[in-house]
Amino acid sequence: MKQNMKQWVDGIIRQQAVTAVPIITHPGIELNGHTVREAVSDGQVHYEAVMTLTRQFPSAAACTIMDLTTEAEAFGAAVAFSDDAVPAVANRLLPDVESIFRLQVPSLSAGRIPQYLKANLLAARAIADRPLFAGCIGPFSLAGRLYDMSEIMVLIYEHPEAAHTLLQKCTDFIGKYCEALKQTGANGVLMAEPAAGLLSNDDCMAFSSQYVKHIVDCVQDDDFIVILHNCGNTGHCTKAMVATGAAAYHFGNKCRMEEVIRDVPPTALAMGNIDPVSVFKDGTPEEMRLSVRSVLEKCKDFSNFVLSSGCDTPPHTPMANIDAFFSALAEYNQDL
Repeated sequence: MKQNMKQWVDGIIRQQAVTAVPIITHPGIELNGHTVREAVSDGQVHYEAVMTLTRQFPSAAACTIMDLTTEAEAFGAAVAFSDDAVPAVANRLLPDVESIFRLQVPSLSAGRIPQYLKANLLAARAIADRPLFAGCIGPFSLAGRLYDMSEIMVLIYEHPEAAHTLLQKCTDFIGKYCEALKQTGANGVLMAEPAAGLLSNDDCMAFSSQYVKHIVDCVQDDDFIVILHNCGNTGHCTKAMVATGAAAYHFGNKCRMEEVIRDVPPTALAMGNIDPVSVFKDGTPEEMRLSVRSVLEKCKDFSNFVLSSGCDTPPHTPMANIDAFFSALAEYNQDL
């Protein structure tokens, strides 16, 4: 559904009640009796999982699956699949510096990209009461999956020219992919750039944010926003994140939400950061209630705060904990 997303962001900031947009996709897969492997490979199964969650929970926006292997697979990386775990890049695609310069930017027909575009197209057509956020990986995180995460940390210091060449190719592909996601009717994209959290603020600017900013400048407008997610950030590179000009910033549980939100402009959303594993998956409903209440109290003076999970909730997250997440928010808003 087409919607003015600048007005949506402004509306969230102006309203007194706190809004929630948790990244929860795997519970929908399980509720429909499907496996993770099926959902990340079949756009129809993926779409059905999104719709199940959209009907069940009062999230302010719907989200498609956060899959950090889709773009790497399109470049030619081997991916390991499982029925009940998220996909993972199986091994390094680029063995040396020279291979970076030979790497070709793939088309959008490569790998599972068409299935993800299909899922977003179907969901965008079906969801009329809230925005839909697609998902993609960030440039530095994609480069790390192609070259190896440890090796790229060495590359940026020993061969910065090669690193920038690889990052430009990653950016070219992600930019094309975001344009295609925009054309499906999605209202925005949640860009996952967790590997940038391994960098200092200055290096994050040089090897991540300048490339993310290029994508933001190309695709973000009144109808489509970029939400930059970096769950590797402990607070040390928030300024670099904000330099991208994204409309919203999504934080993981490694940082203190009440501290990082101070670096986010009051006109942009700051989203986070309930622990997706220790609270959403492994906690109890009471622990969830206490965690939600705690972050709400700490961020009560910031009108641009949006309650969320710190990252995508993993497979086998109990429904009772998700219910407790929304119930705790409803109780807090009622008290307001």
